[in-house]
Order: sequence, then C-alpha cells, then structure tokens
Amino acid sequence: MGRLVFYAILALAFFLALSPFLATVSLGVGIALYLVKLKVARQKTFRRTPFDLPIAAFALIGALSVLVSPDPAFSFYNYYNLVGRYVLTYILLVQNITTLRQIKSLVYALGSSALLVVLYGFYQYVFGIDISAMKWVDGNAFPELKTRVFSTWENPNILAGYLDVVIAVVFGLFCTLEDKKTRWLLAAFFCLLAVCLALTYARGACLSIAVVIAGYGILKDRRILLACVAVAAVILALDTALMDRLLSVFRQVDTSSEMRLALWESTLAMVMDHPLLGIGWGAYWMVYPSYDFYINDPAVKIVHAHNMYLNFAAEIGVFGFLSFMVFFCGLLWRGLFSRKQREAKFLNGLRLGMGLAVLSIALNGLTDYVLFNIESSMLFWLIGAVIVLIDEADLA
Repeated sequence: MGRLVFYAILALAFFLALSPFLATVSLGVGIALYLVKLKVARQKTFRRTPFDLPIAAFALIGALSVLVSPDPAFSFYNYYNLVGRYVLTYILLVQNITTLRQIKSLVYALGSSALLVVLYGFYQYVFGIDISAMKWVDGNAFPELKTRVFSTWENPNILAGYLDVVIAVVFGLFCTLEDKKTRWLLAAFFCLLAVCLALTYARGACLSIAVVIAGYGILKDRRILLACVAVAAVILALDTALMDRLLSVFRQVDTSSEMRLALWESTLAMVMDHPLLGIGWGAYWMVYPSYDFYINDPAVKIVHAHNMYLNFAAEIGVFGFLSFMVFFCGLLWRGLFSRKQREAKFLNGLRLGMGLAVLSIALNGLTDYVLFNIESSMLFWLIGAVIVLIDEADLA
C-alpha cells in the first residue's frame, strides 16, 4: 500500500505543471490510499513537523475569514478547494516519504515535467502567439513585443514564477554536486530554463531570479556568478526587446506598473479597514470595486493585488497573514541557513535549491501574487514538505 501511495505522489509531482485535473486526481488518489494504509496498519504513527501549529492557525483563520466575506458560500467553496489541496499536499508528502531514493524519484518527476514545459514553450515561440489581444503588455510602451510564451500555464507571469522555482532548484544542485557529468547536464538544463524564462518577458520574475543567483554568487562562489552573468549577457544581446523591457523598470512607468501601485494603495486600505479576519478568503474581486481608486470601470474584474503579502493580509487579516509568514519564513530559513548537513550531497543541494526557490517566490511576490495560481501554490507546499523532510526526517 505504501508503494501505491508513493506512485500517486510521483504522479502529483509530474502532472502539477502539465495538467491541473490529473494533478488533483493524483492528490485525491494519494490521500485515499493513505487513509486505507492508516486503517490497515497495526501501528498508526504520524510524523510531527515544526510547522504544524502555524499551518493549523493559517487554516483556522482562513476558515474564520469566510464568515466575514460578502459571499460566504463562494468563499467557503474557494477555501476548502484551495486550502484543502495545499495542506493535503503537505501532509501526503510528509507522512509518506521515508527514503533518499523516494526523494530522488520525486525530483526526477518534477524535472521531467519541467523539461516538457520548456519544450512546449519553445514550440509556442517558434510558431508564434500574438498577444496583442491578451493585454499582457502595454502595447504603447513596448510596440515590438508581440510574443510571450506561457506553455502549459495560464499566462507568462505564472510560467515565469514556475521557471524561477525550477531554475533555483537546478542551481542549488549544480552548486553542491561534484560529479562532472551531472553538473554538465544541470548546466544545460539551466540554460534551457533561462532561455524559456526570457521568452516570457516577465520583468519581476527575471529580476527576482537574477537577484537570487547574484546574491548567492557574491556570498558563496563568484565563479558561478560570472558564468550566470555570461549566460544572461548572451540572452540579452540576442533579444533587445527583453533588455528594453527589463530596463523599463528603472526608467519609465507603463500601465502595468502604474496599475500595480494603484492596487497596492487600494489593498492597504482594505487591510486597514479589516485587520482581524480580513475581507474573506478569495473575496478580493468582490471587495475591490469599493476601493477602486484607479480603474473606475465596473466591467474590469481585478482578482488579486499583484502582491502576495498584501493579498494575504487583505483576505485573511493580519493574524492569518502572520501565521502563513511563520511557515514561509521558516522554510526559507531551513532551506538556506540550516546547520544540519546530510551525508548525501544530493539532499544538501536539493535543500539549498528549494530554499533559493522559496526566496525567489518571496521576491517575486513583491510585484505579483505568484501563489494565486492553484498549481503554483501546490508546488510551493510540496517544496515546503521536502525542505521539512530533508531537515527533520531520518531518510534511509
């Protein structure tokens, strides 16, 4: 039974970036098999983790926020569908992964699906996708930008956030492992991921991963920093549109940047007016019209704040936000600063990479709500479970 549960976990990891439906089915099958496993087991043991309390607080406060929502039925449906998936993903992995071999198999599943995502992104770029009608970019500010890939994800920004995570994990393994063949394969995969990221033209994600890698290179190994700078320089030299878009962050304010500033102002007002339980889980789009200081168009639906931190604080209140941040910052600390070194260098590299991935989410979250996408959030909770397992569990 334990083997069947693990196969469901592998399917979940593989399908997360490829098929939301199959990922959800895999999670459901995994949980069902795990419950059967518990029922037939003579001795029921549950692995405790350092984040059980903040996760429980986050789930409880999120549930209470439903009571203050303008539409409690919608918020409740949204809450149990989302928080249920996130917490169950964490529990399924933490309670059922017990060996180094299983961790490696999980990483291979994630890497295989990431490769398919990248290849499909290249396919989109080669055959061309006209984005002029999709409003993903200010056409007046960037008239030459006609193609942004999104692969199997909903839009380029979500794909870019996902690629940041995968790049960080690959980078962490490359910095830690010593086998030359493995490092060459990781370097090649890193370059493919970087090119695909460039083709999303997502400014926040590109700058976030650049800061993550540059920071690590400056603090740990400047040779790696120089190699990554060389890769970035080649990409920017070959794509002047990307260079212009990245530089626009510092020299001009387009409609996208201007809108974000306005949304943040509106969201701060929501937090100030509803500090305890927030406006209700998933209720941002319902409440925003009352705080619309910028768009003033009822036909435009704003679904999130384009800032991860403000969005959590607005929807579930300050205490719900703090409970989530205890979990989030705890993962960040254990991923990057844990003193517990594993005998297997693969685990040390994976923990570093996943810590850098959480850092990329933290930086990207300043300008976008990267966890608004369901699969992105499930991936985050999956990463959280793996970091906890590497740092806490006895993996045979």
